[in-house]
Amino acid sequence: MTEPIWSVGVVAKRCGINVSTLHFYEQQGLIRSWRNAGNQRRYKPEVLRRIAVIKAAQKVGISLDEIKQAFLSLPDNRTPTVADWQQLSTHWQGLLDGRIAYLQSLRDNLTGCIGCGCLSMSKCPLYNPDDMLAAKGNGAVILEQAEQKALSGL
Repeated sequence: MTEPIWSVGVVAKRCGINVSTLHFYEQQGLIRSWRNAGNQRRYKPEVLRRIAVIKAAQKVGISLDEIKQAFLSLPDNRTPTVADWQQLSTHWQGLLDGRIAYLQSLRDNLTGCIGCGCLSMSKCPLYNPDDMLAAKGNGAVILEQAEQKALSGL
């Protein structure tokens, strides 16, 4: 018995996405297809699981690049198994925990500090005499450092 082969329209309908989204995922290296004799894209059913992983990861804020890197870490770029999903989701939970910590820090300091650009010199918890922070970069460098610290604490 041969394995089912699906057209782009069937896959798009089964996944609840546009055909153009499938084309985009393919361009990004997230899914694979091949061309039949009529030069039409064809997919194996396992593409549904890859797309389900992509959609689930995106819903929680994982970027397509992070998803692609995760897929590339799988042997032979295979479709994730249940065990693979456990490993991927554990890694992504760490990324999300870092982002959440950063966002909580932003929220907690939002009214008193802009990270120091500094518009609140009378309330500034970290006075910036002679604009010493300028040497560390442009913009809200304290906030950027807090983000890097939160993300590196994974």
